[in-house]
Amino acid sequence: MEPSEVIKKLLPAFERYYTVKNEDITPPFCAEAEFRSHNEQYFLVRSAHIADIDSNEFVYFASPDELTSEKLEELVNTAWNAGLAKVHPYNGHRNSDVTLLIFTKSISPETAITIKKTKLYKSYKFSFHGWSHFKLAVCNTTDMTIYTNRQGKDYAKLINKNIKSPS
Repeated sequence: MEPSEVIKKLLPAFERYYTVKNEDITPPFCAEAEFRSHNEQYFLVRSAHIADIDSNEFVYFASPDELTSEKLEELVNTAWNAGLAKVHPYNGHRNSDVTLLIFTKSISPETAITIKKTKLYKSYKFSFHGWSHFKLAVCNTTDMTIYTNRQGKDYAKLINKNIKSPS
């Protein structure tokens, strides 16, 4: 299956909770999805406001024909920097995660090891203003093998459910 076909098949799974964009996206990516959640806590009545809680996630989709370690590093850095540019930490900010989903025809063996070791984290004011994690999932569309870093394991389940299921 072609990587672009896999992405078209996966995007409807995101449309329920995420705002999906196919136009005006960051250059090396073919689609973006954005999730924003705002919650408030108060004591008994709304005028006794205690806290705001904001949680965000920025998802980037890429479909290179071949994934090498250099290409992976370029995509990871671009997604991480583009995602962090959208973060506005304040005392009510909880987390803003950046996710990169890559669909490719071939992956080199050393790249599979690099995927597993990829870890990016940023805290804002010692986590008092929240934090950001980087989630990574890579799908080899020729044999439907999925590689993830530790934070991206949930996306392996999502891809399995939506791509490998008959339709």
